Formats: sequence, C-alpha cells, structure tokens
Amino acid sequence: MARKTVTPTRKPLRVLIADDHAVFREGLAALLNRTADIQVVGEVGRAAELQPALTSQRCDILLLDLKMDRWVMHEIAELAKQVKVVVLTGSDRDEDVVASIRLGARAVVHKTFAAETVKDAIRAVADGQVWIPEASRERLARREESGRLKELTRRETEIVCHVAAGLRNAEIAKTLLITEGTVKKHLNSVFKKVSIRDRVELAMYAISNGLISIPGSRSR
Repeated sequence: MARKTVTPTRKPLRVLIADDHAVFREGLAALLNRTADIQVVGEVGRAAELQPALTSQRCDILLLDLKMDRWVMHEIAELAKQVKVVVLTGSDRDEDVVASIRLGARAVVHKTFAAETVKDAIRAVADGQVWIPEASRERLARREESGRLKELTRRETEIVCHVAAGLRNAEIAKTLLITEGTVKKHLNSVFKKVSIRDRVELAMYAISNGLISIPGSRSR
C-alpha cells in the first residue's frame, strides 16, 4: 500500500504586540490567534519592556504602537535590526507614515482598521514587502512631481517593482535573466531620474505611484 505523502505547512508567523492599552492589545491578540498562519507569542504594555521581550521571546513581527507610555518612533531603527516592525498608530499624518518607513518599519497600520487589514499587512511584511494604507498611498502619489514616472523605461520600472517587493539585486538579476551589474546600473539611473536616495524610499515611490499592488485593499 502506497504511503501517503504529507506536504509540510508553513510555520505560523510569530507576532509580539506592543501597546499600552490593554483592551486593544488583548482584543487584537485574540483576533490574530484565530488565524492559522499567525501566532501571538507575547504582549508588552510599556516601552521599557520591548527589549527584554525581544530578547526572551523569538518573534518574526513586532506590532508597535508609536505612542505607548512614551513616543517610540525614534526607537524603530534599532528595533528593525532585530525584527520586522509593523507600526500601529492612531495618527493620520502622512509624515508619520513616511518617517516610520524611513526608520526601518515595513508597514504602518491605522488602529481603526479591521483585523483583516492588520493580517494583510503582517503577511505582506513577512513576504518582504512594504505596506502602507491605501489613503496614504493616494495622498503621497498626489505629492509626486508630475512626469517623473514617465521618465522610467520599462526595464527600470520592472526593477523598481522588484525592489519594492523586497528582492535583493542578485535575486532581481536572476529573475530578469540579467547580470547583477546591470541591475545596479539601472538602479543608479532610477535614483537620478526620480531624485530618490535609497531602496526604502524607492519602495515608497513604487507604492505611492501604484507600480505594485498591496495585498488587501480594504481598510475597515
């Protein structure tokens, strides 16, 4: 009798929630834990508890409230070296979205959004993408200088999309069947054309201009 083959499943994404409002924190944890591919492994209510929690509990994603018992945006850069950061915020300010991403956060989710949207952001970040709210993407797109998008060649646009999806130069080269040196050459051209300084800003540019689709467009 033939032995049945069991296909291995992906391990649940381990999530740590950092928020000083216990009701919100516990409610979000309960909703996320109902999902097979997400597991909340810890909760903290004070900024001082963040590092001890990250040291003692291995996790893949940190859901970080910017305004805990103190403002923690300036701590994102250090936290992002240890874990992928998804910012939770009650602010509608695009400046906070951009600043958080520049510091190393991979997503910004408004606290009024539905739990399904939080899950979409977590999954997108786990897959190496940058996730920002649709409304912010639209506002950021309106801020872009007209005509800059048209300056990119088709190949440059392809490479920008791959960068926004989290691929490294070597991975882009393999995907497009070109050399890594050619990828670097195209990227340098893109940076000059659209006045962008780094890959994170390039990802923001791609998202705000609709060059890549973000999983789950619903926001409420």
